[in-house]
Parts: sequence; C-alpha cells; structure tokens
Amino acid sequence: MQLEKFIDRRKTHSVKWFIEDQDIIPLCIADMDFQVSEEIVSAISQKATHGIYGYSTFCARYYDAVEYWWKTQYDWELKREWISFSPGIIPGMNLLLKALTKPGDAVIVQDPVYYPFFSAIQTQGCTILHNSLLYSEDGYKMDFEDFEEKAAQPETKVFILCSPHNPVGRVWTHEELRRIGEICEKHGVIVISDEMHGDLTYPGHKHIPFAKVHPDHLDFSITCAAPSKTFNIAGMQSSIFLIPNKEIREHYETLLTGFGLMRPNAFAVEGTIAAYYKGLPWLQEVKEYLNANLEYVCTYLEEHIPSIKVVKPEATHLIWLDCRELGIPADELHTFFLEKAGVRLDEGMKFGAGGQGFERINIACPREVLTEALLRMKAAIKERETC
Repeated sequence: MQLEKFIDRRKTHSVKWFIEDQDIIPLCIADMDFQVSEEIVSAISQKATHGIYGYSTFCARYYDAVEYWWKTQYDWELKREWISFSPGIIPGMNLLLKALTKPGDAVIVQDPVYYPFFSAIQTQGCTILHNSLLYSEDGYKMDFEDFEEKAAQPETKVFILCSPHNPVGRVWTHEELRRIGEICEKHGVIVISDEMHGDLTYPGHKHIPFAKVHPDHLDFSITCAAPSKTFNIAGMQSSIFLIPNKEIREHYETLLTGFGLMRPNAFAVEGTIAAYYKGLPWLQEVKEYLNANLEYVCTYLEEHIPSIKVVKPEATHLIWLDCRELGIPADELHTFFLEKAGVRLDEGMKFGAGGQGFERINIACPREVLTEALLRMKAAIKERETC
C-alpha cells in the first residue's frame, strides 16, 4: 500500500518536518505524511508544465466541482453565489470577525479548541467567552445552559463552532446543531462554522453541515471548509467560505479584496477540481488507513501505557490524549515527550484551560513512524517511573 511508504519531508520546507534535531518525530501540525492522489499530482504537473504562473482566478469548472462535492457528499444543493474564497480558514476568520464585530464585542468558543481561534478574536479587540465542553468518561458534550447564558449577553455577536471538533474529535449530532442554532437565532448571534475536518469521519459517523440542519440557519451562518485537510493540499492555500447571507458576504468580500487576498495561487484551482471530482477513491483508502491507525494506537496504549487514555475521535486524523494519570505537571508534559521521547506532539494547554494534562497526536502517517513514536513514549515513561 502506498500509504505505508515513508516519504522524507525534512528538506522540503515542510513546517511539520522543519526541525533542527533530525531525530525528533513530529506528530503535531495537522497535515498528512501521505502522498496526494495521482489525479491531483497529474493536474498540478500539467499546470506546472504550462510554464506560466501568473495571477489566477476562478472559473465555472471550479464552482461546478465545489457544488458537486457538497451535493454528492452531504446532499446539499449550494447556490453558486454563496461560494467565496480565502487563502486559509484563519485568515478568512479574521476578516469575518472584522466584518461582524467591533472592539469590545464578545465571541463564544468551546474549549479546548483549535487555538488560532483565540488570537483571531483577540486581534479584533474582542472578548473570548469560554463555553467549555463538558468532559466525562463518556467523552465530550456541549454545555447548553452555559451556552445560552453567554449567547444572551448583549455584547455577544459571534459563536465560532468547530465541527467536527478539533481537538476532541466530536461529530456533532443533528439535535446538538439544531439546539445551538435555535439559541443563536434567538439571541442574534452569528455562527462561523469551521468544518475543515468534515470529510475525515470514522465509520458510524457522518458530518452534518451546520447551515444545512435547518433553513433558518442559512441567514446567520458561514461555513468554512477546504479540500486541504481532506486531500493533504494545505500548501495550495485555497479555502471555501459558504456565505448565504448577501450582506455578510459582500462585506467579507470587500475586506478580502482590500487586503489583496481575493486570488488563489496558480495551482489551487486545478488542484481543487481534481480533488473534488477524482479524489474520492484515494480519500476512502486514507480513511480506512486512519481507522486502522486509530485502533492500533488505542490498543497499544491500553496494553503498554494504560496511564494515557484515548479520547476516541469520531472524526479528524488527530487524537486527544488524556495524560493526567502520568503525574507529570501540565506545564512540563509537552517538554517531557519532546526531550525524553523525541516525539513532538501538540501541547494541550494551547487549546485552552480544558487542555491541561492533554496532548494532541497526529496519526496521519505510515504505521512504522507511529510505532516508533509509541515505542519512544513507552520507554521514556518507563524510565521516569523507575527513577
């Protein structure tokens, strides 16, 4: 299987693998160590062979491909005018917050959550309202009572929904999404729904776009998505923002143009078209491999490092690890794995107060890499326990 092949990325300007200590195994940053589909490679190679990489724009084939993907994967009929662009989720989110808020307004997040949300909110001079997820042995759930209390505050203008949730891996149900929608509609709160990981679900789970849950959601929601996580093409910097509300869309696109961010890079359009029309077989193979890696990690930790508990994800190629039983202080946990095991994870504390004692691990890599990392973690923990 091609996914088993280790491809050395150390000298390719990869952010994930750009490390001074060549012995460190990076299982952090959420891109995959899998080569992209042959169809995407072919489309990009053809574009590269053309030999001119001037300013690019969108075409009917691009919009057709976006509409095709959402129709075939989510049974959602998009209107073409909804489809907008951003070079990335976070740049676009910053512009949306600039369009929707003013300094002093408040924005709700559900921590522990993708930490760039925090800086995006603070950059606009807004207050972060923490509607922390409730964690128990059954996993993570939303605290609806607290959510409505915060949504009802007059300064609250926006809720950033992470769906599926990063890092805890929840795929929110129709009932959960509808209840959130009812609360936000009641109190006039706009929903920015980050659905970047929606295509990467595990068996038995299906992502539901927030805006599709109920017709009323369309007017007060923005869906942020991309082929980047799904097809491992984040470097093409092409995200898709679905904005049904005409007033919000026009305001956003005015800011997008004002900051000179309205054009895709030379390879983004052809890469997206190839991904959405021809990438599904590759994606299905990747999801099967990720599921096998997930089961492997769960079994290994249960047998060899039972003090690390897996918060089993329903989506994403990331696993949220509960390391609190190790007895390592939260502010030392990340450094322990990095310096003693030679494994770089994502520090749980960065995801908010609910991340203390947790680490996030990326399992989108060949099994041999994952095995070596787990062996190192086991050895480091054993050494610490015998000291």
